[in-house]
Amino acid sequence: MESSSATSQGSSRREATRQKLYEAAVILIAEQGFSATTVDEIAERAGVAKGTVYYNFASKSVLFEELLRHGVGLLTASLREASERTAREGRGRVDALDAMIRAGLVFIDRYPAFTQLYVAELWRTNRAWQSTLLVVRQEAVAVVEGVLREGVAGGEFSEEIDVPLTAAALVGMVLVAALDWKSFQPERSLDEVHAALSRLLQGRVSGRP
Repeated sequence: MESSSATSQGSSRREATRQKLYEAAVILIAEQGFSATTVDEIAERAGVAKGTVYYNFASKSVLFEELLRHGVGLLTASLREASERTAREGRGRVDALDAMIRAGLVFIDRYPAFTQLYVAELWRTNRAWQSTLLVVRQEAVAVVEGVLREGVAGGEFSEEIDVPLTAAALVGMVLVAALDWKSFQPERSLDEVHAALSRLLQGRVSGRP
């Protein structure tokens, strides 16, 4: 029992250290760019020794790749939880998509620097972690795809919907709208941004009932 407890505590400490390194790296890389950010700076920002970085990650590239996995994993989990919550409440797929939009906005509001990095990396094709980025992106989009497919099967959505493209478009809409909100319209509340995207989702932009 004592051994198990010690192992658990050691794992928790390591996870806490990795979290500090993620947070330090995402802020520095957002400010300076990946190439300009050094391991020394990440360690100093995280308040740990340089050796601690290499103990947890083989290189700066590996740290950034794991950062992408970690961040998109959090986003995917929040989208899935929003979908599952609406299902438990007996609400429809439109409500599930709406809840996922809000969950995405809440995530971006909490992690704006990570979101900025993630969107920037989507446009790059020469990174060592490109294949990882494609995998984790698809994991997030797949959650939305699942809700759309259920909606089509249940007659809530048209069978003519291109599910993969629509799912990608919904995720992209949230990312771009949220970044525009944070960069150019920070005076708006999360509720205002969510309401605007909700109306887009439900086809009410023109004011039709």
